[in-house]
Amino acid sequence: MTVLSEVGDRTFCVAAILAMRHPRRSVLFGCLSSVILTTILSAVIGWVAPNLISRRLAHSITTLLFFGFGLWSLWEAYNEDDDDNEELEKVEKELDAAPKDNRGKEPKAKEGNKVDEDLKKQRKPFLTTFLSPVFIKAFSVTFFGEWGDKSQLATIGLAADENAIGVILGGILAQVLCTIAAVVGGKSLASKISERLVMMASGVLFLIFGVLSFLSTID
Repeated sequence: MTVLSEVGDRTFCVAAILAMRHPRRSVLFGCLSSVILTTILSAVIGWVAPNLISRRLAHSITTLLFFGFGLWSLWEAYNEDDDDNEELEKVEKELDAAPKDNRGKEPKAKEGNKVDEDLKKQRKPFLTTFLSPVFIKAFSVTFFGEWGDKSQLATIGLAADENAIGVILGGILAQVLCTIAAVVGGKSLASKISERLVMMASGVLFLIFGVLSFLSTID
């Protein structure tokens, strides 16, 4: 479910575009840290939900979410423009409009004195990866892009109705695969993905999960 929700979506395009402009390692660690954190937080919210409301109500909400997301995805696929690169181009324009990071300051950095250069050489690569502006940008853009989307809400619903550990493991595995594919494949991969086909497959899968949830019994 998470793979079909994430492939070709906004955060997938963000990872692909950032990987084309910045060091892939920083982008990969930033995006992965963000999606893993959001998956865990979403599952925890879903796991806590049955303690706040009845399990029967949580099950009913989950079933409605699946049907709602299924119909929503099919509607989006039906109304999707023939230009499959629309989302990619939109994200690219938004990133271009964002404030410039250290990319535009490289010439000045090269003019730094020898002491600054020596300090940079003493830094450990592992630490510079996680403290770099690129890491922070990839993490923040992905985190806020993931918050409130279909995959996150579906994760909350699943964790409320199923085993939370299984939901976390499945969600993280899917997010890691999608993020690695976006970073390694880059913009060329994102541009070749048919959003309409992915939305249709996602909608059908959500409806199947909705039917299974409707037919399942509550322990």
